[in-house]
Amino acid sequence: MATVVRMPAALAQVTEGAIQTWLVEPGQSIAVGDLIAEIETEKAVVEFAAETAGTVARLLVREGQNVEVGTPILVVADAGDTDADIDKAIAEAGANTESAPAEAAPTEAAVPEQPASAPEPTAEEGADRVAAEATPTPSAEAPDGRIFASPIVRRLAKERGVDLAAVKGTGPGGRITRRDLDAAPLAPQPLAGEAPKAPAGSRPAAAFEDVPLTGMRKAIARRLTESKSTVPHFYVTAHVKADALLALRKQANESAEVKISVNDFVIKAVAGALLKVPAANAIWNGDSIRRFTGVDIGVAIAIENGLVTPVIRGVERLSLTEIQRTVADFAERARAGRIKLDELEGGSFSVSNLGMYGVDEFSAILNPPQSGILAVSAAKPRPVVGDDGQLAVANVMTVTLSADHRVVDGAVAAEWMAAFVDLIEHPVKMLV
Repeated sequence: MATVVRMPAALAQVTEGAIQTWLVEPGQSIAVGDLIAEIETEKAVVEFAAETAGTVARLLVREGQNVEVGTPILVVADAGDTDADIDKAIAEAGANTESAPAEAAPTEAAVPEQPASAPEPTAEEGADRVAAEATPTPSAEAPDGRIFASPIVRRLAKERGVDLAAVKGTGPGGRITRRDLDAAPLAPQPLAGEAPKAPAGSRPAAAFEDVPLTGMRKAIARRLTESKSTVPHFYVTAHVKADALLALRKQANESAEVKISVNDFVIKAVAGALLKVPAANAIWNGDSIRRFTGVDIGVAIAIENGLVTPVIRGVERLSLTEIQRTVADFAERARAGRIKLDELEGGSFSVSNLGMYGVDEFSAILNPPQSGILAVSAAKPRPVVGDDGQLAVANVMTVTLSADHRVVDGAVAAEWMAAFVDLIEHPVKMLV
């Protein structure tokens, strides 16, 4: 029986998305786990994998078309399904959804305006028309000079000042994709405004530029404002001696193919502390507190114009080398727009490390529904008083825990921080 695939709802607080690039075409056979599309949401560009095996029958949404979560986007047919079976599946899916896919912005430079009295197509006609229009064009530039690119690519090109006519498209039929645009050189950006003339004898005000907000930046602004204004944050700071950790890391990396970072030790120590203090390994669940037995930790990764926080699963079971490889893979795919939807969900805790920028100390904002995030600074030589009461110099790293007071009490946060500090200052404990 034909299966209608819908815009996935895997990301919390994401209500809509756009197909940036179709990775399949009608008539193509797919298996469970095959990548079928790249989807742009407010959070990131993510890959969407098939959950049903079969043959791609129809594409119901054009590249660049923004639709609500739950909207039918694709039909996968079983062996023996006829056009009538596919039409029936589309009609039933349309009848069970509150809103059909909205009309997308034009994918060419200009499209003649449709008469206001034009009749609305039926579900079958609309699906066939959308599928036909999603068929790749022969080249990125038509004979009349029109450029073929999705509305998302056009918007980003305008923001970056990139001339699409100079970009070579590698998508179907030469269509310009997001990756093509990312690889294109940026054009010099003119100032968007000039400072008003200052009165005689005074200094002129600085010139300025108004940078349009991207969907991701809007989402970051909305979510972090909501977090800071609705979640009762409190903070616990510790100064951790990192000499033993740095020495162990140096020794481990001398003969290792995979170079372990300080952040890998930090992630492992966070997991160990959560196992030792399970009351901190929890999230606010509305009418309950959900506690976890395993440890899933989000890692903040900076990307162009924003950040994403993919989640490492089962950190307590991973070696330092496995953590390093996972984080490196996340970073590479996040910057290439190839993070999967389910990799951005879950976890009770996150790590945000700005030590590579030389930051001395900072505090981070919680990523709901997670109840903890650790802000990690650089390890720097500082004066300390040793156990013998003598002044000495040690590499000290300042860390600050931001916690949700609805879930984690002050005493629990202090107990967790003590467990974390112990693991960092005695890193061999993480290896046994």
